[in-house]
Amino acid sequence: MSYAVSPVGFVRSCFKEKFAIPRQPQLAPAARGVLELLAPFDQPYAIEGLEQVSHVWLLFLFHEALEAQPRLRVRPPRLGGNQSLGVFATRATHRPNGIGQSVVKLDKVEPGRLYLSGIDLLDGTPVLDIKPYVPYADCLPSAVNQIAAAPPELIAVEWSAAALSAAQQHGLRLQEPLVELIEQCLAQDPRPAYQKPSPERRYGTRLWDLQVRWHYPEPTRICVLEVVLA
Repeated sequence: MSYAVSPVGFVRSCFKEKFAIPRQPQLAPAARGVLELLAPFDQPYAIEGLEQVSHVWLLFLFHEALEAQPRLRVRPPRLGGNQSLGVFATRATHRPNGIGQSVVKLDKVEPGRLYLSGIDLLDGTPVLDIKPYVPYADCLPSAVNQIAAAPPELIAVEWSAAALSAAQQHGLRLQEPLVELIEQCLAQDPRPAYQKPSPERRYGTRLWDLQVRWHYPEPTRICVLEVVLA
C-alpha cells in the first residue's frame, strides 16, 4: 500500500548547497530561514496559537537525496563516513522515504510565514508537517544514544582581515548575523572525516547570496579566506 503526501510549505534558507550545513539542528543558532506556507495553510487560522510556542518540529523531505532503492545500511558522517550502521540507527539523509525531522526555534509568526533559526535545512526544502515542541514530553533527560553521546568537537575558526571585513559588511547589507553563521558552521568541521586536509586545498560553500572560501592551515584550524558575492 502506498500513500501520497504534499508539502505544506517550502523553506527559504541561508544554506544554498548541502556542504557545510550543520549535521543537526541548533548547532548553528545564527542559521536562519523562512518557512513559506502554501494554500490553504497560508491562512491565519492554520497557525493560530503558534505564537505561544518557542520551538517547532519540522517534518520534511531530503529533496536532493531521494533514492529509488532503499538502503538498509548507511555510513553516517558522525562515524567518519567509513563505518556502516543500520539505517534506522542513524539520522543519515538516505532515508527509506526521504523524510527528515528537525526541531528549530520559532522567532516570529506571520500569516503564511514562519521565521526560523537554528535550522539545518537546505534552501527549497519541502516541509510536510509542523508540530509544536512540547518540553515535558519531548525532553527526556534519561535518554541515551551511545552512537552520538555528545555534540561534535569544535575546531578553531580564524579570519583573514579582508574576509572578516567583507563578512561584516555583507552581514549589515543582509541584516543577518553572517560572521556568527560562518563561524558556527565551519567550527563543526564540514569536510568529510576521512579526508586529510592540506593547507593548499581550498573549500567553499554558498550562504545567502555569498560564496565563502576557507582552508586548513593545520588539521584542527580553519582560516576563512574570502567572502564574496556568488
